[in-house]
Amino acid sequence: MEQSIDLTKTVYNLVNEYPRLKDILYDLGFSELKKKSMLNSMAKLVTLPKASKVKKIPMDKVIETLKDNGFSVKGYNIDTKEKEDKKLVKISNKTSTDKLKSYLKRLSDGEDLESVRKDFVENFKSVDSKEIVNAEQELLKEGTPLNEVQKLCDVHSALFHGMTTNERDIEMRNLIEEEKEAFKKTSDEKYERLKNTVGHPIYTLTRENDELSKILDNLEDLDTDEIFKKIEDISTHYAKKGGLLYPILKVKYGISGPSDVMWTVDDEIRDSISLLRKSKIYDENFKEELDKVLKRAKEMIYKEEAILFPICSVNFSEEEWILIYKDLKGYKESFGVENERWDLAENYKSKEKESVEGEVVMPGGHLKVSELTALLNTLPLEISFVDKDDINRFFNEGDKIFNRPSTAIDRKVFSCHSPKIEPMVHQIIDSFRSGEKDSFPVWMEKKGHSVLVNYLAVRDKDNNYLGTLEIVQDMQDIKEHFTK
Repeated sequence: MEQSIDLTKTVYNLVNEYPRLKDILYDLGFSELKKKSMLNSMAKLVTLPKASKVKKIPMDKVIETLKDNGFSVKGYNIDTKEKEDKKLVKISNKTSTDKLKSYLKRLSDGEDLESVRKDFVENFKSVDSKEIVNAEQELLKEGTPLNEVQKLCDVHSALFHGMTTNERDIEMRNLIEEEKEAFKKTSDEKYERLKNTVGHPIYTLTRENDELSKILDNLEDLDTDEIFKKIEDISTHYAKKGGLLYPILKVKYGISGPSDVMWTVDDEIRDSISLLRKSKIYDENFKEELDKVLKRAKEMIYKEEAILFPICSVNFSEEEWILIYKDLKGYKESFGVENERWDLAENYKSKEKESVEGEVVMPGGHLKVSELTALLNTLPLEISFVDKDDINRFFNEGDKIFNRPSTAIDRKVFSCHSPKIEPMVHQIIDSFRSGEKDSFPVWMEKKGHSVLVNYLAVRDKDNNYLGTLEIVQDMQDIKEHFTK
């Protein structure tokens, strides 16, 4: 039975709709389809006609092969193929990666950035930015040092930021609009939809960028200390990307380019700001370095919104976004942007992980009993837990300041204390049970060391009392460290 292929769809969608198509296209020369990273990145952004042009595989040959394998074709007219997407690579006999390598070599040989930029504009002005990210990723996989690929990232930025202000603004605005259109066609409008979904992580991060952009555009009349205060949340914004976006993109989807390159730039910007903030000499060199790092911060806003956020949008699952949304609450707000409520995530009920024999499953993860035991014994603390019925249930093992006999397990905690101390133990636990107190610290000297004994009320998420935790910590080293 003949199957109809719509060539206006992305390669990714076609391959998922017709799984056998992957092998057919692979045999035709689309070898990248067997690479998970390519399938999850470029394949989601290009149609088959565009891919055939990049790979220099005649489209008439592609169509003939598809027909030989029982497919009919729609959405493409072989007679008008010259009118295909004009945003294709303008490179003659060299591949994108080869051409990019030549730019890196010229930079490594000391050629001026501006002269390289001019050639870069000539050959890559119409290339989709995701294609450049992919080329950067290929270079990394081939063993090109990260610092060399980073130079390419700077050239990429120079394409948009090396022109006059007016030219640059017009060029960037036009290109961004073109890329928005491309994404609408190739990713079912996911990026645009997520960016406008109140409370969604992409919505929050984009609003942070909006506020940062306003700040960077209005620093002229501020003194140095005010500038640093205004931009200090850059560190938190970058930490959110580093903790929540880059790792999933790299590990889960095999797209390492943004993670390796952008993450490095984030660190460089943060480190530069930190060093400049510590400086007390506000000379011309300081001003030049500050201007440079602020420019890089502004370039990163573009990179996030034109490259990182869209790539995440077309790859991450809804469940992954929900987990990211919940994790975002653990970071402080940036640039005054609040984490707004995302109803879908708040109403989502996560699937409980199936218990594996010998494992303890918790909301924060799962551990084998042997791992949990070793972990608790490794903590530089003495831990005791007394349940809500005042019964000793657990002591961790190891050298102790206070002896914990194993025979005390499963008996009343009061039996472990002398008649002189027992009333105080009753008072502490009763104050926890009633909700009057949540902690009760006791400082003492023991064996020549300063010791902190901290009693803590253990409660569930509904604030029900579950028991009392006793933590004993030798504070002598800490005391000596801070009194030197």
